[in-house]
Amino acid sequence: MATGILDYESDAIVQLMNISEEDWTEQELKDALQRAIMLELSTIPPYATALWSITDPDNSKPVRHTIREIVFDEMSHFGLVCNMLTTIGGTVVLTDPATVPKYPGQLPGGVNPGLEVYLSGLTRDSACLFSEIEKPEHPLAFAADGNTIGAFYQRIADVFPKFAGLITGQRQVDFPLTSHGAGNDIVPMNHIEDVLAAIHIIQTQGEGTDASPENPFPGDQGELAHYYAFKEIAVGKKLVQNQQTGEYGFDGADVPLPDTSPVARIPAGGWANSPGNEPDQATADRLTTFNQHYSDMLYALQDAWADGGTAAIGPAITHMGKMRSTAQQINGIKLPADPRFTYGPEWLFIQR
Repeated sequence: MATGILDYESDAIVQLMNISEEDWTEQELKDALQRAIMLELSTIPPYATALWSITDPDNSKPVRHTIREIVFDEMSHFGLVCNMLTTIGGTVVLTDPATVPKYPGQLPGGVNPGLEVYLSGLTRDSACLFSEIEKPEHPLAFAADGNTIGAFYQRIADVFPKFAGLITGQRQVDFPLTSHGAGNDIVPMNHIEDVLAAIHIIQTQGEGTDASPENPFPGDQGELAHYYAFKEIAVGKKLVQNQQTGEYGFDGADVPLPDTSPVARIPAGGWANSPGNEPDQATADRLTTFNQHYSDMLYALQDAWADGGTAAIGPAITHMGKMRSTAQQINGIKLPADPRFTYGPEWLFIQR
């Protein structure tokens, strides 16, 4: 059974969360996994746009290193969930216009309602947005509310064992990413234990645990989970634990922002919709080149999980590299209407 096409801008996740666990069917689980794939995919454009706005190419520098590793984590999460869907006979859908991310806009499925996700260069505000995307149900630093990504994954973990008999181990992609942290390999889902272990990795890399803000599957010792790492950048202070009370707070050493290209917020539908900033032909060509590589990357990823072959991952990685270099070219072009800012990549899908 193939997973149905799901509208990115619907509140399908909220609807799924409102169905009691015992009433979930095979189709609900497949739809939930397709939604989770869309969620993971939706985080990569804003994070990558911020990363590529940093002008110093040294990947070892603190803030750049942090965001880059989070992007790789999200790619790993995306791959793990794709394997969860195909192992139970579902079909990964990435290239229908209804499923691709829309910016600015809310997260797919109604997660974190009211949170507008946008594309821009790295700023304190954009880092704050990223921390809100990754927000746990109960952060260690302060209280939170709302439907979160972690809560959605917990529902999937609670329901999946009921359908363990559907697991076939077919159409799986096996791809090593351990160099970016323990647990980051995209591994086959051959047993329910594999599924539950992968969900645990996704949850704790994003949110930490109830006891610690650290990523338990880090690339570096002491690496924070995504929420806390982004919050440090947003606040401009390291997260530290009070040795007397045991409580955590963002009142440690300064976290300075790196130099960046001042990439403005990308308007809905692209720069052609920004009065006074309509791109000239050369800029339009670069924007189209980026959009084409982005679209080709999605097609390559969809092909990888259609066949279960790792070979298609290679072209997707090649397109990602070309996206980065093209984005950096775009980031160097000043806006005609306000030269204090520059253009940024649009992440618009081009259907074949």
